[in-house]
Amino acid sequence: MFSTVNEFLEEWKMEAGITQKVLEAVTDESLNKEVSPGLYSIGSLAWHLAGSVYYFPEVAGIKVEHPDMEQKGQPDSAQEILDTYKTISSNLMGALPEQVSDEQLSEEKDFFGMNMKTADILRLLIQHQAHHRGQLSTLMRQNGLKVPGIYGPSKEEWEAMQSQQ
Repeated sequence: MFSTVNEFLEEWKMEAGITQKVLEAVTDESLNKEVSPGLYSIGSLAWHLAGSVYYFPEVAGIKVEHPDMEQKGQPDSAQEILDTYKTISSNLMGALPEQVSDEQLSEEKDFFGMNMKTADILRLLIQHQAHHRGQLSTLMRQNGLKVPGIYGPSKEEWEAMQSQQ
């Protein structure tokens, strides 16, 4: 659990950077690729990642400036998805210290019918990002995209490192 807003922000910077790296590898041509009809496509999963950055905090009462993503719908541009993610992530980092004190992290909020501390909702946001980032990287690999390293080097990055020894 986070005991300070700054602890969350430090971890968020790292996690958001990893998510951005994965989103940078998504291409326009790959956006509609899916494993099975009715499941996430690469584009819908990437768009979901961007939207969750404001949605989780919003449920906890933290206002994060964001576009109307439902009305707009998933863009046809991977760059637009990446830019939206980066903007909302930056907005979260600005909004959080203005709206939440360290003491307020321990306040309980209704999160989909469960009482959760604000700090736990923020932790869940990070876990949600990691979960869907893993799904996205798997879809990317299955569709022939180069997957960047997430918590260590990818297969290609590892091979490149080994070839330079």
